[in-house]
Amino acid sequence: MATWAIGDLQGCYDVTRRLLEKINFDPAADRLWFCGDLVNRGGQSLETLRLVHSLREHCTVVLGNHDLSLLAVGARSPEEQRKVNPDLQRVVLAEDRDVLLDWLRLQKLVHVDRDLGWMMFHAGLAPKWTVAMAERHAREVEQQLHGNGYRKLLRNMYGDGPSWAPNLAGYDRARAIINIFTRMRYCTPRGRIGMEDKGTPGTQQQGMYPWFEVPGRVERELKMVCGHWSALGLTITQGVHAIDTGAVWGGKLTALQLDSEELRVVQVPGRDVPAPVPGAHPPRRPPAERRPEPRNDAQGERRERRRPRRHRHSGGNDGNPGGATPAQ
Repeated sequence: MATWAIGDLQGCYDVTRRLLEKINFDPAADRLWFCGDLVNRGGQSLETLRLVHSLREHCTVVLGNHDLSLLAVGARSPEEQRKVNPDLQRVVLAEDRDVLLDWLRLQKLVHVDRDLGWMMFHAGLAPKWTVAMAERHAREVEQQLHGNGYRKLLRNMYGDGPSWAPNLAGYDRARAIINIFTRMRYCTPRGRIGMEDKGTPGTQQQGMYPWFEVPGRVERELKMVCGHWSALGLTITQGVHAIDTGAVWGGKLTALQLDSEELRVVQVPGRDVPAPVPGAHPPRRPPAERRPEPRNDAQGERRERRRPRRHRHSGGNDGNPGGATPAQ
């Protein structure tokens, strides 16, 4: 029996199947945690969503920015749905779209397993949020998303502000919570998100810090696993395990075993990125690892002792999902 966390799928169905085969996933015994962004960009979003939905009894999913955008597109008029990119359009026009979207809407923003010692979210946490606070704020938004008024929430979640403050109310409060869980990369010590900063640490504006390195942040009692930041790559530091390694950009798709005594990471090559269109600016392909590769065993796994460190494997930058950005 094993519990695996898997990074952003982004509609890469073939890649996802290869990873499940490589970890020898057994639905009768194993559990999967998906870090969000199941859909968009990979060209196989419908197939990917159907696959994860078929595994729903054996997996836990948190919502990412692209997932929320898909839900927002699904709540629009048919005329508006025809304006979105073909990958999402295939989902919202599919015969089983209601089954898939109703299931997706009922997923979480944060998942906490204290017995296992882990928590999962898509992007980040506000500097002063404890695990209990993160759970409480996530439940606020989830109740709205799971209720009859979810369409209003989906219409009102777009926008970069306001910054988080405990006295926020209404859709401003929900938007701030959504932005933290699904868009955060850099922020100030007061929790203002640097929405325009998406590169590797050192490229951000002055006064901005990676959310997991903000001075004065609270300590969390659980280990954390997340995705979202493909330019950061595989990064393990400060109790955070960031595992979006840019599969959709031609990087890798990563699985991290959560119930192993040793750090166990399994990866497969990501999507083959097509040749660039003349005059266009293609996504940046991840460079080779800058550090020596660890020993690979017969299963192609990476086994290392747990200790504070950071691994980086650069990926492509995020863009606007579905023609709009609730959570980049």
